[in-house]
Amino acid sequence: MSRVAVITGGAGGLGQAFARQLLGDGWRVVLIDLPRALAGLEDDAEGVERIACDLTDEAAVASVCAEISVRHPALDLVIHNAGVTQIGLFDETTLASQRLVMEINYFGSMRMAAGLLDAVRKGRGTHLAISSVAGFAPLYKRTAYAASKHALNGFFSSLASEEAQHGVSVVIAAPSFVATNPGRLDAGEDGIGRPGAATDGFDEMTPEQAAGIILAGWRRGKRFIPVGRVASLGWRINRLSPRLYSWLMMRKIRP
Repeated sequence: MSRVAVITGGAGGLGQAFARQLLGDGWRVVLIDLPRALAGLEDDAEGVERIACDLTDEAAVASVCAEISVRHPALDLVIHNAGVTQIGLFDETTLASQRLVMEINYFGSMRMAAGLLDAVRKGRGTHLAISSVAGFAPLYKRTAYAASKHALNGFFSSLASEEAQHGVSVVIAAPSFVATNPGRLDAGEDGIGRPGAATDGFDEMTPEQAAGIILAGWRRGKRFIPVGRVASLGWRINRLSPRLYSWLMMRKIRP
């Protein structure tokens, strides 16, 4: 029987890269994304299921998770990949926009984890959370984004200690800049836009490269995976000297 992975943000660049690599290894994948995002995909390959869902809709997420759990009562992998970015100074953002970023990036993943908790336990599977360098360190003009990723790290690292007794592993991946939407930020007045489209990114990698590093780290049993040179160096420098990290980050990003 094929192993099964659920991928949120499954229509995006990184979600599609995960899907292609898992399908190539004989997995079945369930792609979850907004209706308009899924509609833009080409016809499904064999082994692919599409489910439209807005992760900010608590009832919809619960319904989708129940549906998945019936069809796939034992899940091997859930990749919590859905998310948005917000670029802008804090004094230019609104409370509503800050809440929306948290609803999508943090609460959306938390809802999926809750809804699929039993299925992952039955499969003795893995929750793989796609965080960011901003999940463990500050990032200029990204207050809401960094807050949401810090929350994501705190949630999943704490969940790991609870789910270990059920044979479930929890992995956090922290990419630096993955060019999933180059030139297609499409941000509104609130600064919220597509991930992987920032013009101030550096050390960028393709979605295929990032997915390959993350899946390889997961297969090697890593529980935290810095993705890319900047992420790896940033993790070490921030732990040793947060002040030095902040100076280097501002020197590289701030205009």
